[in-house]
Amino acid sequence: MIKKIYGSRLQTRQITMVGLLFAVTIVLGATGLGFLPIPPFKTTIMHIPVIIGGIVGGPIVGAITGLLFGIFSIIQAINTPLPTSFIFMNPVVSVLPRVLIGIVSYYVYKIIKKKSEKAGVVTGIIAGSFTNTLGVLAMIYLLYIDAYAKALHISYSTAVKSLLLLVANGVLSAAMALVISVPIILIVKKIRR
Repeated sequence: MIKKIYGSRLQTRQITMVGLLFAVTIVLGATGLGFLPIPPFKTTIMHIPVIIGGIVGGPIVGAITGLLFGIFSIIQAINTPLPTSFIFMNPVVSVLPRVLIGIVSYYVYKIIKKKSEKAGVVTGIIAGSFTNTLGVLAMIYLLYIDAYAKALHISYSTAVKSLLLLVANGVLSAAMALVISVPIILIVKKIRR
């Protein structure tokens, strides 16, 4: 079943990469190390394996790894609830943006690498990281802004401002992704040549 996805066959290398990235994602998700509590949500480093999967393995590997990340977001919301955890029980918030991380990372990398491999990697990482941040925050705004404000006992205006402030959290997530992902991706790409 895993070999046949979207009408194309995954290569053995891609299946191996998905397995390895699943293992990393499972460790980060199951131990809670992938979710760092920064109220009112939990920031994450679980987008990093998704970005690496997308840039190194392609959009399908990135999407599959992102799917697992999204599933762990739902599990985390159930197992360690916060006042806003109900938001992350919706797959449109917790899964969809995470599936898109690897896809966006790959295509941004592919476009930019024509000029510079390193610039492609860096830009792909940043784009993937902000796909996560902006995707999740946009879904919260579109679907739950009133419920979010009510859960935190704040006004609508304050709720909107807090989501905008959480974009700054995206800068931290992108910086962590760059520090960790750039050397890994460059080494893997060098070995594969």
